[in-house]
Amino acid sequence: MPSLLGPFVRSRLGATLLVVWLLLDGFTCDGSEHAATSTLPSSFTDLFPHFLVEPEDEFIVKNKPVTLTCRSTPATQIYFKCNGEWVHQDDHLIERSVDPNTVLPVMQVTIEITRQQVEKVFGLDEYWCQCVAWSTTGTQKSQKAYIRIAYLRKNFEEEPQGKEVALDQEVLLRCHPPEGVPQAEVEWQRNEDVIDPASDPNFFITADHNLVIKKARLADTGNYTCVAKNIVARRKSTSATVLVYVDGGWSEWSKWSACGADCSMWRTRECTQPTPGTGGKDCQGLDIQSLNCTSEQCPQTVSGAEDVALYVGMVAVALCLTLLLIVVVLVYRRKKEGLDADVADSSILTTGFQPMGIKPSKPENSHLLTIQPDLTTTTTSYQGTLRSRHEGTGKFSMSNGPLLDPLPNGSHTLHNGKLNQDHAEFVSRLTTQTYFKTLPRDIANASYGTFNFLGGRLTIPNTGISLLIPPEAIPRGKIYEIYLTVQRREDLRLPLAGCQTLLSPVVSCGPPGVVLSRPVILSMDHCSDACLDNWAVRLKKQNYDGAWEDVLLMGEEPVAEPYYCQLEAETCRLFAEQLGTFALVGESLHMGAAKRLRLVLFSDAYCSTLEYNIRVYCMDDTQDVFKEVMEMERQLGGRLIDEPHVLLFKDSYHNLRLSIHDMPQAHWRSKLLAGYQEIPFYHIWNGSQRYLHCTFTLERLSLSTCELTCQLCVWQVEGEGQTFSLDFNIAKDTRALDSEFMLMDSSSTALAGPSAFQIPYLIRQKICSSLDAPCPNGADWRMLAQRLKLERHMSFFASKASPTSVILDLWEAQHFHSGNINQLATVMADIGKQEAMIFLVSDGEC
Repeated sequence: MPSLLGPFVRSRLGATLLVVWLLLDGFTCDGSEHAATSTLPSSFTDLFPHFLVEPEDEFIVKNKPVTLTCRSTPATQIYFKCNGEWVHQDDHLIERSVDPNTVLPVMQVTIEITRQQVEKVFGLDEYWCQCVAWSTTGTQKSQKAYIRIAYLRKNFEEEPQGKEVALDQEVLLRCHPPEGVPQAEVEWQRNEDVIDPASDPNFFITADHNLVIKKARLADTGNYTCVAKNIVARRKSTSATVLVYVDGGWSEWSKWSACGADCSMWRTRECTQPTPGTGGKDCQGLDIQSLNCTSEQCPQTVSGAEDVALYVGMVAVALCLTLLLIVVVLVYRRKKEGLDADVADSSILTTGFQPMGIKPSKPENSHLLTIQPDLTTTTTSYQGTLRSRHEGTGKFSMSNGPLLDPLPNGSHTLHNGKLNQDHAEFVSRLTTQTYFKTLPRDIANASYGTFNFLGGRLTIPNTGISLLIPPEAIPRGKIYEIYLTVQRREDLRLPLAGCQTLLSPVVSCGPPGVVLSRPVILSMDHCSDACLDNWAVRLKKQNYDGAWEDVLLMGEEPVAEPYYCQLEAETCRLFAEQLGTFALVGESLHMGAAKRLRLVLFSDAYCSTLEYNIRVYCMDDTQDVFKEVMEMERQLGGRLIDEPHVLLFKDSYHNLRLSIHDMPQAHWRSKLLAGYQEIPFYHIWNGSQRYLHCTFTLERLSLSTCELTCQLCVWQVEGEGQTFSLDFNIAKDTRALDSEFMLMDSSSTALAGPSAFQIPYLIRQKICSSLDAPCPNGADWRMLAQRLKLERHMSFFASKASPTSVILDLWEAQHFHSGNINQLATVMADIGKQEAMIFLVSDGEC
């Protein structure tokens, strides 16, 4: 019989003939039928197939196909029919077994339905499938399973609206969720917390998804959000602010006071039943009443001799005070006249001596008087303390060779015994050379120095940008002048396309083309969520023609290339064997990719008018951008009014919204006409506008109002949000708060030689010689990388001539300001290397 079914299931005509053939009495066919049933139990021929598993309704989520299953016993064949058409035999997955209890054959068939198959059906309401099972007795059809494409629209048909309600009043917030298949389930949130009517009976959610607050309480004030979700997506409505206010009420009148000397008595009441709150109205009417007393209740007073004596005494005291004041004034004037005469007479003492300003002569190179180094010799070994070079500010560091650390003002370096020019001369001289064409004239965002084989470090303060030049990176006998600078985004336009966005500052180090023996390490901030599953992060480099080219894809760096990156939570470490201009560009792989935005609030430091402005900056979470905004606000006279917050901004094409709430309406009002302000998604994602901000203009009703309390909310539509709770005095200058967040870096911008490193040069050489050689028990550079949690970069380290030196370079770059050399010594001791003890040797022992 299976051989006969093949041709029948390929057309509707064949299926019809098959059913007619199965219903004929006697089944007088050729021997093939008997061959199919000869091995089956005798009772099998008397049974119709019945279904153990029938196909059920399914939803296709995105492009994932669904599987329909059908199981029947006893059955010789099972086929699916979808929308009236037989499914091709090759599309069936068949499994045969025997029921151990009944010894009847069991057949299970599965098929897959794709989104394309469902979408090809036009003019039909729904796509359905059912299976048909055959036995020697007859056929049986299963129930129909409907396959639908699941979706959830983005826009709510009706969103909740904000309300101001009185205490104990009923509140109705309406919500009609977006259309979806399957139908969306609805839940309500208050201030991002899910509302559970079972735990709080004051809330009730109706059958049509509306939220009812039976009696408004003060605690019910907040932002309410309607959330719709199904198997495809989760949507959030615009938050509706519910403000529960309390109108003031009078207390009972107090008792009448006793009758006073003016023949009146009074009583009071207070606006405390209840006290007005959250913008509620004050009590209307008088809080004090007075009433004239009757003549019998008035106290009788008669002026007597005692009152006359009191008045006379008061007059006498006033006369005495007046006379005393006159005497004091006369004495003061007489002394002043005498002093003027003495000064006039003393003028003869200065005869022949004309006053003149005497300034000592200043040597031409006075700034060199404090340092008298011998610049005529060059040594190849370091003779000095083996401790960290950051312990004492009173000592000054020795360098091996003709290089010295920068002078205290950080503006000079010494080169072959001669003082370099100042910043302007340095930039002017380098501008004439081809490799310095793109260096901006912004000296505040640049650093430079002169280095030899001992290496050093360049740092741009308060930007998170530094360049570590390890020992031996510059060939022996070479001396390079190296610069490091941050390029302004308006000066350089990176070609960004599609979902690409700039994740880091554009940093230049040079001059390009210098010969390096080993990679330097460039550290710079980035603003991605550091999840490479969400991003394709590329390092871009500007070539000599000014064009940008990709030099590596993060996570797929070939170890033999001249560039390698380590992406940390907030910082990128770039190992570069060539200098140039670099930037990190990210391309989101899906909507879960997020950039970190730093939200910073500023206001006017001084306000003498009724209007008051609050500026909300939405910038990339990198230190260089924050530094520029702080400097710009200082010039504008602004002040920081709250701690910066970080917001994850996702690639969901949704805009950023900003709103202000909960201001005391009796003292302040907002001049914003709409309920919120909005920054378009592409303005933030492209990063083309460096200082994106919104301004909220508030107006106080009186110049005497100085206290401001409010909630300022910043959130991405259908995404994450942050809330600033502001409570401050606008008349109080809090600009001192700025320094807490600037973290002013007072260290030198250029350090040359051993002073730039925490690990002394000789100790470093001993560690490298000890760990570079492979050790049978694994106590070598590989264990050091594991203890420092750098095992992900083993292949890169192994490709270098000295893996240990590269690991120590990375440790130096990560821990320049916060590193504890004793912790590194502990790691060395754990590995079993005695060289760790040399870290703890004192200066005297060295």
